[in-house]
Amino acid sequence: MADSEALITPKLLDALYTESMVLADEARSYFESGRFNDQCEDNAALSVSFSCESLKVTTRLMHCIAWLLNQRALHGEDMTDGEAWNHNRELGYAAASDGPMVALFPDEAREIIDASEELFQRLQRLSARLGYEDISEPPVHDMFRRLKSSF
Repeated sequence: MADSEALITPKLLDALYTESMVLADEARSYFESGRFNDQCEDNAALSVSFSCESLKVTTRLMHCIAWLLNQRALHGEDMTDGEAWNHNRELGYAAASDGPMVALFPDEAREIIDASEELFQRLQRLSARLGYEDISEPPVHDMFRRLKSSF
């Protein structure tokens, strides 16, 4: 495991947390505004895809925020040794966006989706460098591997 003190600082955590909260607020504002429907033709498949993508963005950002709050607690000594030892520090799984469908979305929607994916990927890389997870294998594959080894 890499030295977490050298990789992650309170200033970095605060900047990433602020970025994730601002992006979450922008996403919420856009998703609730109805601008997507105003900017697109009436297309049922596109509307359903947008609903799915808004859930993916929300999930992705909530994973980011939860992970950053956990890191702040771990690095700010807000947890006891028992809590820190027993706490799952993985970022969590968030489904990737459907690129071909997202390409049909208005610019504002695409920018929010792309920004959420980019933030999530940066946090995955940071988490992997901290030694918390291996980003090369999705969690589902790890669960199947552990299930197979149990039988």
